[in-house]
Formats: sequence, structure tokens, C-alpha cells
Amino acid sequence: MTLSRTSLETGSRRVVVIIPTYNEVENLPSAVAGARAAVPFADVLVVDDRSPDGTGALADGMAAADPRVHVLHRAAKQGLGAAYRDAFGWALDRGYDVVVEMDADGSHDPGDLPRLLAALVGADLVLGSRWVEGGAVVDWPRWRRVLSRGGNLYTRLMLRLPVGDATGGFRAFRSDVLRALPLAEVSSAGYCFQVDLVFRTVRAGFRVREVPITFRERTRGDSKMSGSIVAEALAKVTLWAVTNREAPARQRWVRAVANQNCTR
Repeated sequence: MTLSRTSLETGSRRVVVIIPTYNEVENLPSAVAGARAAVPFADVLVVDDRSPDGTGALADGMAAADPRVHVLHRAAKQGLGAAYRDAFGWALDRGYDVVVEMDADGSHDPGDLPRLLAALVGADLVLGSRWVEGGAVVDWPRWRRVLSRGGNLYTRLMLRLPVGDATGGFRAFRSDVLRALPLAEVSSAGYCFQVDLVFRTVRAGFRVREVPITFRERTRGDSKMSGSIVAEALAKVTLWAVTNREAPARQRWVRAVANQNCTR
């Protein structure tokens, strides 16, 4: 698939922005409206895990009012990874060329979507990064900053990943990448799912770029971060490091590093 800046800007390539939700009834309207305004040629898929606060019903109403908004209802809350796997399958079955991940809680600025899509010209996966030059985090307590920076440093060193922010959830994939990855084998449930995808993408030889973003702590609703999510990530990164001691072909890593940074 050949993507050009012009084709993305004019909408001649099909783009879907996936927004997973669980109890985000207060945040969903602004997230969907922001995405639709920033990239009006793109579709939005809300993936709701049967939120008890009515998020799913709200999403249905938005879909009824806008043909570019779609809803995927799941039977129960089973984790971020499971929600994204189902959403990726939905998108690939419908022939989208670009698949974007974005949180519903306001931490990701929909206004950054055009920059993520533009960076796909010459890349296969673009990461919205908090921890590269130009990136920032707003309203996080010190312990969250230390946890995120430390987790990314540990991940980068253990897995030899040439990226500064492997755990972030604001990213854009060419669909070719998702078709090539064994998504059924990606069993991580929490935010470790994001590391798993980056690790597999780089090992498969795809090109990765990072675009600096400003991440803002949510102002409404409850964070989904928990001790079990952190423990899962630590355990799995350590396991992957031990079981993948043989490095991939060097040219694949160099290819990823050479295309890592995309500044504002």
C-alpha cells in the first residue's frame, strides 16, 4: 500500500480512529467530536466493554447521528488488549488502510491526529510520544512520571527497542502491519499490549517513527491504571527479554532507528 501526504489529507485512503471505552460517558462526546473535527475524512469506532454508566448507549446515539461514527459492543470488560484486538479485526475486515489508537479520556489531543497521519508517509507505525524531545506530560504526579519513564527505560533496555515511548496509546498503524502481525498471539490484557505491539512491529522489520505529543491527565472519570497492570507489564517484558535473546537482523533495527523521530 502506498500512502502519500496528499492521499491522507484528501481522504482517498480509508482511516479509522479507534476509541476504546469503559465508563467514559462524560468524556466520549468531546473525544469523538475532536477526532471528527481534526480528521473529517476519517471514521471513528467506539469500542465499549458494556459500560454500566451508559457509554455504549451514548455511542449508539452518536452513531445514529453521524454515519462516520461506528460502535462495537463487547460482552464485558476484558482489558485494553482484547478490546483492541476485536477492533483491529473489525477494521481489517472492512478494508481500512490506516488504523489509529486514541484514548477517550481527554489525555490525547485529537488535534495531533493530522501530525500522526502525516508521519506515516515513510513509516509503518507512528507513535505519539511523551518521552522524546518536544513531548510533555501535564498534571501528572511525580510518581506517575517516574513510573512511566522508568517503565519505558526498562523496556527499551531489556528489549533493545529503539523508541522512547513504547507504552503510549496514541498511535497510527498502516493496516499492512496489523495484517502481518499474529494478533491472536498478543495475549496481554493491559497497557503491556502496547509494548507487545511495538516489539512485534520492530522485530518484523517495519519502520517506526515517534511524534512528540503533550499528554494531559484526565479531568473526569477514573483512571484504569492499577498495580496488576504494572505487574503484568514488568513480568512480560522480562519474559520477552529472556526468550528473545537472539536479536533480529541488524538491518531491521537500524531501519527502525533511522526513522524514529518526527518533530513538530
